[in-house]
Amino acid sequence: MKTYYIYIITNKYNTVYYTWVTNNLLRRLYEHKNKVNEWFTKRYNIHKLLYYEEFSDIKVAIAREKQVKDRRREKKINLIKTINPTLRDIYTDFF
Repeated sequence: MKTYYIYIITNKYNTVYYTWVTNNLLRRLYEHKNKVNEWFTKRYNIHKLLYYEEFSDIKVAIAREKQVKDRRREKKINLIKTINPTLRDIYTDFF
């Protein structure tokens, strides 16, 4: 079964939030951290994983991504704090 993820990443100062969907979270995080592709994430130095959710259905993942993207900054931060109250980089939790 395939797994899909929505995730929120930010820069060092937590000033820019980027929400996206992927089928390979570790690969995408590697690409963000190493500034591969992605003009926006390269420009704003976005590489710190704050939040993610897993899905088995891509349509559900995309719908959730849109829902999260439409939230105001304060609501995004509150969502992030449900699993990451200190806003630390949770990328290291994968290793």
